[in-house]
Amino acid sequence: MGQLFWKFFLFFWLAQMITATGVGVTVRLTHTARALEDRTAMEAPPQPPTDAPPPLGSPYLFGGRPPAPLTSFDGKPPPPHRMPYPLPPVLPLLTGSFVSLVFAWLLAWYFARPIRNLRAAFGSVAGGQLNTRIGSSMADRRDELADLGKDFDHMAGQLQSLIDAQRRLLHDVSHELRSPLARLQAAADLMRQQPERNGEFAQRIQRDTARMSRLVTDLLTLARIDAGMVVRKDEVIDMREIAISVADDARIEAEAKSCTVERVVVESTPVLVKGNPELLASAIENIVRNGIRHSPACGRIGIAVGAQHGRVRISVSDNGPGVAGEDLDRIFEPFIRSHPKPNDNGFGLGLAITHRITEAHGGRVFARNRIGGGLLLVIDLPQA
Repeated sequence: MGQLFWKFFLFFWLAQMITATGVGVTVRLTHTARALEDRTAMEAPPQPPTDAPPPLGSPYLFGGRPPAPLTSFDGKPPPPHRMPYPLPPVLPLLTGSFVSLVFAWLLAWYFARPIRNLRAAFGSVAGGQLNTRIGSSMADRRDELADLGKDFDHMAGQLQSLIDAQRRLLHDVSHELRSPLARLQAAADLMRQQPERNGEFAQRIQRDTARMSRLVTDLLTLARIDAGMVVRKDEVIDMREIAISVADDARIEAEAKSCTVERVVVESTPVLVKGNPELLASAIENIVRNGIRHSPACGRIGIAVGAQHGRVRISVSDNGPGVAGEDLDRIFEPFIRSHPKPNDNGFGLGLAITHRITEAHGGRVFARNRIGGGLLLVIDLPQA
């Protein structure tokens, strides 16, 4: 038994003992007072004779006689009425002590048992068993300890999800780095074997190192946002200007695929939000680049900015293949690519970064398949 059990046990047992002692003392005092009263009544002076003349001023002076006192068969007055002699206080004290002992034991066990289960569950989680749950063992309880068990199950579930996500992230990063590192090693070996092709191999090394540098930069951005290391998020920003700037920069990349980037709807008045302008521009740019990457040749990417009911929405649409229904929510997880292409240089981190940036600004991002084909991505932010 733990210390908490004995604390509960001693506390309730002492409370019951004090109560039983109080009852015993009260019974004892009552018995003493009653015995004193009986002794006083026995030692009272005798009554005057019945044939003596009534005293002056008595209502029986000019007629009538006072009633005769009650007597027993032997002519003596009966003894005063006495209650049976009470039991000694030791017996109720012992009974109360035994009952309080049983009651305190049961109550302490009732409180200590779920706490012991919680302690064992914490030890299991600390040992790596993240699937430990104790809600079923407290299903018959309706108190704060049962709520604590539910909170523990929720905490364990969240930890399991986070650890699984970290493991997947580590696995995906290792997978993404394995291929360029292998190519770098092969290029270095070929440069020693075929010096005449050093220029070609140098370009390949430069391309792979740039790819790894971009991957590390994206991972650092994710880590900074998750750790809350974004210092400035209270600047008032006009999302209309950011959307126009992102659209102008994206046209250069879109021209390589003969695609067009259009500002479908742009508010005539400023659309203001509070946040970090660089991060919000990066969030919109990731969506636009995703649309360009998945759009066919001569495709069209539209950007719309609007405000309604205190919310600001930035919508980016394309006419690509869209996303499978079960993947609409998963595309915002790291390294998830709905339609990977053989020559695709993306890592599946762009939309994950957009998701983190939007959440850090108190908003949300969601995706929908367009009726006419393509994908619609919407960033929803609170208006300043």
